[in-house]
Amino acid sequence: MPQLIPQELIDTVRQETNIVEVVENYVQLKKSGKNYLGLCPFHNEKTPSFTVAEDKQIFHCFGCGKGGNVFTFIQEVEGLSFPEAVGKLAEPLNLSLPTTSFSGVQQTPKNSTHQKLIEMHEHAKSFFHHILVNTEVGKDAMTYLEQRGISREYIDEFELGFAPDNRDILLKVMQKEFKDGLFDESGLFVERDDGTFMDRFFNRVMFPIKDAKGKTIGFSGRQMPTDQPDKDKKQPKYLNSPETEIFNKREVIYNFHLARPHIRKTNEVYLFEGFMDVMASYMSGVKNAVATMGTSLTEQQIHRLERVCEDVTICYDGDSAGINATNRAIELLTNNTAIGVQVVSLPNKLDPDDYRMTYGTDALENELLHHKKTVFQFKRVYLMQDFNLANESDVLAYLELVLKELAMIPSVIEKDFALTQLSEEFNLSKETLQLQLNQLIQDNKQQAFKPIIPRRPENIVPKTQEFRKIDVVEKAEMLLIFRVLSEKSTFQKMISQPNFSFVHDAYQELFQHIASFYELYGRVELADFINYLKEDNLRNLLITITMQNFSEQSNDREISDCLQVIEKASIQSKIKALKKQQQEVKQIGDSIKEMEVTLEIIQLQKELSNWG
Repeated sequence: MPQLIPQELIDTVRQETNIVEVVENYVQLKKSGKNYLGLCPFHNEKTPSFTVAEDKQIFHCFGCGKGGNVFTFIQEVEGLSFPEAVGKLAEPLNLSLPTTSFSGVQQTPKNSTHQKLIEMHEHAKSFFHHILVNTEVGKDAMTYLEQRGISREYIDEFELGFAPDNRDILLKVMQKEFKDGLFDESGLFVERDDGTFMDRFFNRVMFPIKDAKGKTIGFSGRQMPTDQPDKDKKQPKYLNSPETEIFNKREVIYNFHLARPHIRKTNEVYLFEGFMDVMASYMSGVKNAVATMGTSLTEQQIHRLERVCEDVTICYDGDSAGINATNRAIELLTNNTAIGVQVVSLPNKLDPDDYRMTYGTDALENELLHHKKTVFQFKRVYLMQDFNLANESDVLAYLELVLKELAMIPSVIEKDFALTQLSEEFNLSKETLQLQLNQLIQDNKQQAFKPIIPRRPENIVPKTQEFRKIDVVEKAEMLLIFRVLSEKSTFQKMISQPNFSFVHDAYQELFQHIASFYELYGRVELADFINYLKEDNLRNLLITITMQNFSEQSNDREISDCLQVIEKASIQSKIKALKKQQQEVKQIGDSIKEMEVTLEIIQLQKELSNWG
């Protein structure tokens, strides 16, 4: 017999969890009146339409229509079942749940394979860290890190480790700890031709890669220098874990779990290429620092970042590859999000970690905080690399490209500043450049009027909510439901009305559920009532009603007016139905029935006239 999660435990989890604090782990929220506003995590949008009502403990997106309480949010954003969502939210409250749920299936935060892989990686992380800081085998690696200016404090904070030059040492440890271990699926080992396994990482400084919750899901190993240059060349400088069930390079952002509170505080993130660059930034006091996984920036990573901040500062390596990667990142960011973008280009083509080691942490902090360039200023320099500016035709071609970039800049001040720079640099009249710029701006405006249908996979195109016109009758029904949810006195007045019913069936059904909930609990807590409702259409209707901008308190006149509007509409609906029936009986020649129906219509019309 499956063991259900007790209702009182569900209620406790819901009541002790603040939906704003949970949603802020996924969405950058800003206070807007008494509610919070942000970009919806369920569909792509550039204008925030996602609202969280802290007083009601619910969320609602006016763009895609999704809404609910904290359980609904976690189910949607994490793709979890209801029991799994309850379990996830119960964990930080130190509340234990039954081991089986509604379906009778054993429940874990993810499936058992996922959980076992996490445990294996956590164990490997601790093992590598122990070898680095506590053993003779890790002494050279420790010396190497110290020579790079990484103190024990940061070694411990980032939980760096060392994988010895031995292809079986981790395997033996894991075989003892995980007798039924998923060695082939973990990514920690390489399978030999004879079916046995050996360690994937050896003679490498180990950087644990963690998910947004701080759980280890993979590694990147930096090769230790040896006295055998030929041997060094045979192995990549950095070796990353392969993709597994728990590790997807396109989605993971290095150091996101540590940087997130600093990102929220500053509303900005610094984006680097490498793990050592992130640590260099961190040691320089700039802790809102993350890195991509050795690959180009991805749309998945962008959408995760835009949920927690409004600005990205790119600080990639200063070499040619880093500059090209910066340009690609800019294109992705500007094409896929409304997030602000700036660039830090370090002097002498150095990467951030080399710059820190050469000039010190204070110098790196100064560059990161006080030497940011706009996207246009970066592009102006970036575009130069394809032209010989000693050649007049190349100068003209370059200026045309630069002015096209400038035409897309909204800031009038930045445009003027850039034109002054270009005028002085190329000894051209600023007025001439302005005329050319104006023409390009005009061309852009004309182009904007042409309909552009983006070709995107259908499965990522959000279905926007269809807004229908709400008539005065439904508005009255909405207001009455809104009141009975929070005012028991209004509820009592409603149920004392003889033969009262709502015009629309959905509102009547919702009211009946509210009445049942009052009978069970004596009051209605909105976020708990959402759990009580099983019908999706009623849940959506409830969220729509509660997000209406009604006044906080009712009065007798308001309630009476609503009841009158609904009663009149109900009578009009009955008259309409009777008139249709009157025509039907007249056509078949049933004069007696026709007279009965006519008398009913006359009686209802008299009742209607009494309402005024």
